[in-house]
Parts: sequence; structure tokens; C-alpha cells
Amino acid sequence: MNSSWGWLKSGIILGLSFLLAVALVKPIGVSTQYVIADCFIFCKLKPELAVETVNDDGSKTYSSSNAYLNKSKGKYVKKTLNIASYGFIFVLAMFAGGFLASRLGGPRVEKEETWIPQVWRDNLGSSWMKRMIGAFASGFFILFGARMAGGCTSGHMMSGMMQTSLSGYLFAAGVFAIAVPVAIIVFKK
Repeated sequence: MNSSWGWLKSGIILGLSFLLAVALVKPIGVSTQYVIADCFIFCKLKPELAVETVNDDGSKTYSSSNAYLNKSKGKYVKKTLNIASYGFIFVLAMFAGGFLASRLGGPRVEKEETWIPQVWRDNLGSSWMKRMIGAFASGFFILFGARMAGGCTSGHMMSGMMQTSLSGYLFAAGVFAIAVPVAIIVFKK
């Protein structure tokens, strides 16, 4: 029995979720939260990476000796020192939501397709290690490219396009310009 919602229902629900997030809180984007988590860990190991300075007027400025963490006038450092933010809790909620959906009767994947989908097996074989390396490499390159573009796939493509951001449309065009030929080459059948 296939309990999948289908692309239309799923797309409408996803669109409404993004619309509510933009209208009520802020645009959805999550890759920055992984940078914040890394910074949090590194700053615990090396506290001098995150410097909070209280100015004469009582305001605070944030800085780091690390150029990446010091971007945007210490924005990442500030978020690291206050990690319990909307974005970080949102990332944790994604993991919790996925777990709950799997336990409360969400769409089921056939046992043999749990790690290696049929389309992968048909085109690339049934090696578990090859599948894990392919999944990791794919995720690494999309996240690396998204961070180079100053955001993430959800921030640029979903939230960005919803807000008619030129960078969102350019990012989406770039993703599809690469993804379609790669899929044709990799999944020949």
C-alpha cells in the first residue's frame, strides 16, 4: 500500500508552510544553522574565537579572529553565543518531525529500498558503500555551492523564489542546469 501524498498535495502543503513561515516569522533557510553549530563547538574548544565586546553606550559588538565567522560584523559569533534561536530550534524540529512522522504512520519505504532505492540499484548496482559515498558527496557539493552563494537550497530556491528574489531564480536555474544532465548521465535507464 502506497500512502504517499503525491506531488500536487505535497507541493501545496510545502508552499503553504513556506508562506506561513515568511508571513509569521521569517524566510526558511537552514544551512546557516550548521555553520552556527560548528562555530558553537569550535568556540567551546577555543573560546577566543568568539569575542563579545560591551561598548561605552552599553551596546555589544561581536567579532572573531576567524574571517568566515567574522562575516557580516560578527553575525555568526553573535548567533553562536545565543544558540537557542528560531533557526537552530527549527533544525532540531526538522529532525524531530521526521522521526515522529516515521513513527506515526508516514509514508513507508519497502524494506529492500531502505538504503538503496530501486532506481539506484538498476543504474549503479547494490553496493551499500557506493550509495553512502554518492549520497554524502552529493549533499556536500550542494551544501558547499549553496554556502558559496550565501544561503542554502531552501533559503535561495524556496523562500527566495517565493519572495521573487533574483538570486533565488538564478540559484534554481543553476541547480537544474547541473542536476538534469547529471541525472541523465547517472541514471541512464
